[in-house]
Amino acid sequence: MVPEGHENIWTGSAGNLLADPLHPGRECVIMSPMDTGISFNELVYGLVARIPAGRVMTYGQIAALCGSPRAARIVGGIAHFGPEELPWYRVVNKQGGLAGAFPGGLSAQAQLLEAEGVSVRADNAVEVDALMWWPDEREGES
Repeated sequence: MVPEGHENIWTGSAGNLLADPLHPGRECVIMSPMDTGISFNELVYGLVARIPAGRVMTYGQIAALCGSPRAARIVGGIAHFGPEELPWYRVVNKQGGLAGAFPGGLSAQAQLLEAEGVSVRADNAVEVDALMWWPDEREGES
């Protein structure tokens, strides 16, 4: 669910395509602030709002899909200060590691993920390759 006041631009077809490395032949739309006129933060909010329960995305993946592939740390900052109603706990690092700065700590993020059926290892990481979600151009598909 997109927070009130934040438009979900991810249902559109504007932008370039990015190949999904885990699913050959599948492509995702890249949304760029320059192409859409929507701020990078708003693009991140719209994408994070769409991550389905039981799936995750990485900071770098989100950055790339929002048109700035080298902005993973910026996505982390947006997650830290962004709208609390978004499922930020579904965002992990590229190795599947949970965020130490998550409100309530690693255990809080782990509990939220586990409540959705995601197994969190003893090293506070998830199997990112198995759980990574790539948005499809059609809403509701994983």
